Amino acid sequence: MSYSKQHLREAAEVLSKLDPALCEKAVELLAALRTRGGRLFVLGVGGSAANASHAVNDFRKLAGIESYAPTDNVSELTARTNDDGWTSVFADWLKGSRLSEKDAILVLSVGGGSLEKNVSPNLVAALQLADERGSAILGIVGRDGGYTAEVADAAIVIPTVNIANVTPHTEAFQAIVWHLWVSHPKLKLAETKWESMK
Repeated sequence: MSYSKQHLREAAEVLSKLDPALCEKAVELLAALRTRGGRLFVLGVGGSAANASHAVNDFRKLAGIESYAPTDNVSELTARTNDDGWTSVFADWLKGSRLSEKDAILVLSVGGGSLEKNVSPNLVAALQLADERGSAILGIVGRDGGYTAEVADAAIVIPTVNIANVTPHTEAFQAIVWHLWVSHPKLKLAETKWESMK
């Protein structure tokens, strides 16, 4: 079997194992967030940081949810990292944004953060802050979901079908899941361009 065929088969298997009920729960949380006038903060590192930027655009433009990604401001991100350290970079940014119980955090991550393994401790610190402040927590994560899956109100854990492809499948399916959310009739407010040109 060619690698291309294998990868596409794996993607189909991941898709077949995603839990629609968890997606619906996340949509309900996001709809409630919009109703109460809260903000959505999307956190990710590496490829997931790029996904966070794209997701912020979609939540703002299509779903009418005020959304931000700390990684979109490289000056502040690097200043905070340089002056205070990588571990606190997201939590301190969220403190500066006055994170409250009205708001929500969405974590996009392959591992979900782990203090024990020292992987994405910045996500863990941000989630601890969100928990302290009573903010809703959502995640689209891979592997076992890490700390995000432990504390989230709704965590979509992208199923592992091949341990060698956890990262590419997780980061690809982050986009599938958040596009499902912003296309959902309970969230979608604006028509997408190509669909509006019937």
